[in-house]
Amino acid sequence: MSSAAVSDAQLIARVLVQDDRHAFGELVRRHQSAVRASLRKLTAGNHALADDLAQETFLLAFRNLRSFRQEAKFSTWLYRIAYNAFLAERRKTKELPLPDSDDGDPSALAADTAPPLARTVALGIDLQRAMAVLSDAERAAIVQCYHNDLSHEEAAFVLGCPVGTVKTHILRAKQKLKARLGAWAPEG
Repeated sequence: MSSAAVSDAQLIARVLVQDDRHAFGELVRRHQSAVRASLRKLTAGNHALADDLAQETFLLAFRNLRSFRQEAKFSTWLYRIAYNAFLAERRKTKELPLPDSDDGDPSALAADTAPPLARTVALGIDLQRAMAVLSDAERAAIVQCYHNDLSHEEAAFVLGCPVGTVKTHILRAKQKLKARLGAWAPEG
């Protein structure tokens, strides 16, 4: 049986019943990229911190696997653990926001005459700065719904808040992002 044909639930059962470390290794292999990417968004691109938090997430998941009740997808449960690890880290050390760049004209890179790679890099930097303006709750809601592609209900589970709160955070975040990234809107 190939590893792709084995479901997460089957792998979890192997870990719990047979103490199969290889089965847990397969779960890590399947989900580590998505968890790391989610944490990189939450940490505003701090790859080292995101990797540390991802490692902590999988350690916590292994230790608490018996508490996973399969009411949500395994990946959603992992996102919740990752988000809680992120929150715990934020409480320990307050992250400094990205400074606004007033040196040079950012619209120069947005011009159609700029090389495509320069435009992509400039947009990435502007998006990272715009995400840094969001509150932690708004950024977390955007990451869960748009980066992790979770429904509002799944995001509410991950974030531990009501669905209406997630929707409010998304609405406010979109308004802030639109205001910050307005120069990138297509002409028309």
